[in-house]
Amino acid sequence: MLRWFLFFSRWPLWALHALGSLGGWLAWCFSGRYRSRFLKNVRLAGLGWGTVIRAVGHAGRMSAELPRLWLGQTPPLVWVDDRAVVEAYDSGQGVLFLTPHMGCFEITAQALAARFSQKNGSLTVLYRPARHAGLGEVMTLARQRPGLEAVPTTLAGVRQMIKALRSGRAVGLLPDQVPPEGMGQWAPFFGQSAYTMTLAARLALQTGARVVLIWGERLSWGRGYRLHTQALGHELSDDLNTAVVQINQAMERLILQCPSQYIWGYARYKNPRQA
Repeated sequence: MLRWFLFFSRWPLWALHALGSLGGWLAWCFSGRYRSRFLKNVRLAGLGWGTVIRAVGHAGRMSAELPRLWLGQTPPLVWVDDRAVVEAYDSGQGVLFLTPHMGCFEITAQALAARFSQKNGSLTVLYRPARHAGLGEVMTLARQRPGLEAVPTTLAGVRQMIKALRSGRAVGLLPDQVPPEGMGQWAPFFGQSAYTMTLAARLALQTGARVVLIWGERLSWGRGYRLHTQALGHELSDDLNTAVVQINQAMERLILQCPSQYIWGYARYKNPRQA
């Protein structure tokens, strides 16, 4: 698998995105289950087909761009506004970066590490170890980057994240990822109950970290990425259940800013797996 990733890592981004877009539409055409889940999630968000049609191709691009992002040369990227990030770091309270399954979330971690780690310390990100040995080898290589520290979804990994935040450094999470049973709570997401991780809210409440929303917009024709950041805009409730709902609402608002790049086929409403 590593050889294939190395091969595709040398491709231009526009070619990978073209290949990925084709793959996204093939999945749409030949998987009725995927298509049904995609459309159901779109309806729950109150959106029409015309608003999200490009999301079909973007889902494929997300996978096809990974070799370039993990093992190749970093594609061009531009920051729209980094004031929310600078202010959060300057607070000295630690920074919790949250991004949904939207756009290119791999590039957000790389961009933050490249721009801010030298002054503010490494960015700690949570990842789920790959079940496939070959993919695990690729992921290990991909996450060996200056300023980026990847920790597994274990108790030890969570402790490392708490330690990073309490020392004023930053942590990155995808809070719309369905956690294992016992590590979340049922909370509304676009009007339907979804099993939602409590980790993001717990980290913020236990450490006092500043919450910043971030996402990487995928530009057309392989031109690279545009980084969007904004402060959460309000304090999280001291009540954990309420804070989890607030984070879900923040993710909803972020997704609706660019619904054509959200992964609508993600099984957001599935039952949690066993821990």
